[in-house]
Amino acid sequence: MNNDLTAFEKIPVKIFTTSGEGSVYVAKEIAALIKLRQKEGKPCVLGLATGSTPTRLYAELVKMHQQEGLTFKNVHTFNLDEYYPMQPEALQSYVRFMREHLFDHIDIPKKNINIPDGTLKKDEIAEFCKSYEEKIDKLGGLDIQVLGIGRTGHIGFNEPGSSERSLTRLVSLDQVTRIDAASDFFGEENVPRKAITMGVGSIMKAAKVYMMAWGEGKATVIRKAVEGPITDQIPSSFLQKHHDCTVVLDDAASSALTRIKTPWILDSVEWNEKLIRKAVVWLSQQIEKPVLKLTNHDYMEHGMGDIITEFGSAYQVNIKVFNFLQHTITGWPGGKPNADDSHRPERAKPFPKRVVIFSPHPDDDVISMGGTFIRLVDQGHEVHVAYQTSGNIAVFDDDAIRFADFVRDFNEQFGLSKTDGAKFYKKVVQSLQKKGPGQIDSEEVLKIKGLIRRGEAKAGGRYVGIPDEQMHFLDMPFYETGAVKKKPLSEEDIQLIVDILETVKPHQVYAAGDLSDPHGTHRVCLAAIFEALKRLKKKPWVKDCWVWLYRGAWQEWDIDQIEMAVPLSPEELMRKRRAVFKHQSQKDSAMFPGSDKREFWMRAEDRNHATAKAYNALGLAEYEAMEAFVRHKF
Repeated sequence: MNNDLTAFEKIPVKIFTTSGEGSVYVAKEIAALIKLRQKEGKPCVLGLATGSTPTRLYAELVKMHQQEGLTFKNVHTFNLDEYYPMQPEALQSYVRFMREHLFDHIDIPKKNINIPDGTLKKDEIAEFCKSYEEKIDKLGGLDIQVLGIGRTGHIGFNEPGSSERSLTRLVSLDQVTRIDAASDFFGEENVPRKAITMGVGSIMKAAKVYMMAWGEGKATVIRKAVEGPITDQIPSSFLQKHHDCTVVLDDAASSALTRIKTPWILDSVEWNEKLIRKAVVWLSQQIEKPVLKLTNHDYMEHGMGDIITEFGSAYQVNIKVFNFLQHTITGWPGGKPNADDSHRPERAKPFPKRVVIFSPHPDDDVISMGGTFIRLVDQGHEVHVAYQTSGNIAVFDDDAIRFADFVRDFNEQFGLSKTDGAKFYKKVVQSLQKKGPGQIDSEEVLKIKGLIRRGEAKAGGRYVGIPDEQMHFLDMPFYETGAVKKKPLSEEDIQLIVDILETVKPHQVYAAGDLSDPHGTHRVCLAAIFEALKRLKKKPWVKDCWVWLYRGAWQEWDIDQIEMAVPLSPEELMRKRRAVFKHQSQKDSAMFPGSDKREFWMRAEDRNHATAKAYNALGLAEYEAMEAFVRHKF
């Protein structure tokens, strides 16, 4: 037995509870180096990344400058990459990204900022790349290189197949990378096919490297980069050879590492109920045996013998875990009245309950927990839905034209102002015709698209059976930029959540806990809910409020994490599907589908079927489908 839980990790890894804590750690390391170089009278040379991963890092550096006096006058920066071709003022430009997130808010001299030039002529690129490398070398090389990691394992735009010795150059983008970038460009067809990037060799020359990753969506590729073999198919794996690289993760991104996923195979561990549950479910799935059929030999063969030593026999452990799993299953998500609730996931009283379902986008409620939503309403609870954002950027232009045309024809049919309707229609069409790929819609078009999503959400709520006054459209300001990139969470955003909670005073809150949402909206919406609850914690009603986290179209909770599983019959699953179908603008082809080409209702049903099958494989009752929840204790 190996005595080191990090034995499989070939790069040092630091794990933080949240991405915010990880970002603060890296920011402090950078600030300390900047100050050291200032004392030495030397420049500090930083390699910087773009994308959603480093945004909080840059926010912390800006905060240090504005509140703690950190100066960047001795700092030289070199960005990893830029799309090609790309105008510096374009929405997707990394020049614009860096200005908005960092450079416009600190005192770095403009001449010290270096970003690959997306406006070069093709025959100028090779010379530019050569001079980019030379400029770094003349300054003594990169002191720190900040990295994110792509789903293909790429760092910078060094796609699978990149050489360990590659330097700054023009590259063709991998199809997966282009799909992942599609949302930023309002469609895959608008994503540039090439980019200028620093090479793996350029990165490896840095004195210190920090590779950061947040969320469950990065967990698998992080495991490959950190624990897997060095291969050009996972370019980030070359960092195993770097003399001073640290991987900085939040809990979610670390979840596939051996020390987190299966620590018992590395060393003896301190067993608690959660870890035992995790280990037993893993063992059952690993050897494809129901929980109650696991034997002492199975435990011994898989490094779990000390569980048997502690509990006496496999039978005792099996019963304990089986009973827990069985007790998570309930057809009464709001609690069953007049019933013994000692082994149920929810309280019997009070009944009925006041419930708030927070839906980050206007369709997350029915996609992610539509069956449970229907159950709660059918069973007599007072259910409110708070739609946190308008979802307006996820509507296609032709839908906006169709609805503007409807207004024009509606006015004509009912003798209303025909002239105003015609003028408005013409204005909308002209606005969309003038709009280039990836440009922001006009205010009128954004309002139309928001109304389309709102109307669909109302149709879904009515189908489920709640009155209009129990549907709340918050239109949180952080989202209302008209672009994929959002504003930081503001006091106004949090106050909207506080207000709805204070109005309803719920006994139950349901919130989206799937941090793998590739666009970050779910993450921000959840942060706002947690902050609101934190501020309200002294209110009497909060003591009786339970928070249940669901996951959306991107990922499901692991079986050992689930604390409430709501089974759905074939009829209930069909009702859920019909509720999802009310969101017509998202049904056949969503604007930002991510890498999964299935329609959202298909993803949801497949996920619900898979959860039910997993429970059945563990030896529990067989259901058509299941929706899963984890309780958040605040």
